Amino acid sequence: MDMIDPFGRTISYLRVSVTDRCDFRCTYCMAEDMAFLPKKDLLSLEELDRLCTVFIEKGVRKLRLTGGEPLVRKNIMHLVRQLSRHLKSGALEELTLTTNGSQLSRFAAELADCGVERINVSLDTLDADKFHAITRWGHLDKVMQGIDAAQAAGLKVKLNAVALKDFNDAEIPEMLRWAHGRGMDLTVIETMPMGEIDADRTDQYLPLSLLRASLERQFTLSDIPYKTGGPARYVHVAETGGRLGFITPMTHNFCESCNRVRLTCTGTLYMCLGQEDAADLRAPLRASEGNELVATAVDEAIGRKPKGHDFIIDRRTSRPSVSRHMSVTGG
Repeated sequence: MDMIDPFGRTISYLRVSVTDRCDFRCTYCMAEDMAFLPKKDLLSLEELDRLCTVFIEKGVRKLRLTGGEPLVRKNIMHLVRQLSRHLKSGALEELTLTTNGSQLSRFAAELADCGVERINVSLDTLDADKFHAITRWGHLDKVMQGIDAAQAAGLKVKLNAVALKDFNDAEIPEMLRWAHGRGMDLTVIETMPMGEIDADRTDQYLPLSLLRASLERQFTLSDIPYKTGGPARYVHVAETGGRLGFITPMTHNFCESCNRVRLTCTGTLYMCLGQEDAADLRAPLRASEGNELVATAVDEAIGRKPKGHDFIIDRRTSRPSVSRHMSVTGG
């Protein structure tokens, strides 16, 4: 039942954006005055559960809920609890989510109770003023409370930081020591040209090859084969004993090992984060009470998954590589 794309890659990882809405407006991700989808266009939680189940039956072993901010979706824990049955049956190896941490203090214990074992928290700075500036609406203390609650509930936390030139590049060593001191991995990510934003991405873009070279003046970094199922390449940091991940869609794309597809809250399936081609799964989902039409649509979509993306950020290329914002497909 495994899904195999045209390049022989097994698709075993589904990322599901349960909402395009977010309670932050991060400057590299969104415009401040965002136009979100009408709620009537969103799949119901029951429809999201049904689609996820189809993918699990077709070989998905890892399921990640994303947004926007997934924890602002009304009754989101109902979906998490429903999906957790696939963990209990053994059909799903991991159910996890990526969050900005703003709602974690409310939901961390229940997430753990549903079988979620680890989460990713997006955090770009430890400076409260800079945090508010980069998120526009966020407050660092609330995120810190969420991280505390997650660790108290037994969740393993990994931090994701988007590396931004002249904003947090000098702060990464401090973040690294802080994260590893609390038993958390840190992954740094290159900013990606997705959707129109208010800033110039050429002013934000920091190649991680330069960041790694800078870090190696302070730390001993050793490449390791550790994987979490995603695109990060990891190193061991001798001075802290922790792991540091690099996600490099711009300088060294990870397409050759891509094992994932992305489902939006409207039932649109994107076979590649950096391409516009997509498949509508909402129509076949609603056309029948059975799942045969959806399964056929999924097979057709996987059959045209592209080899890779073509992200470009430079002064000659002012338009984003894809028109949709990151919040639509959830990273």
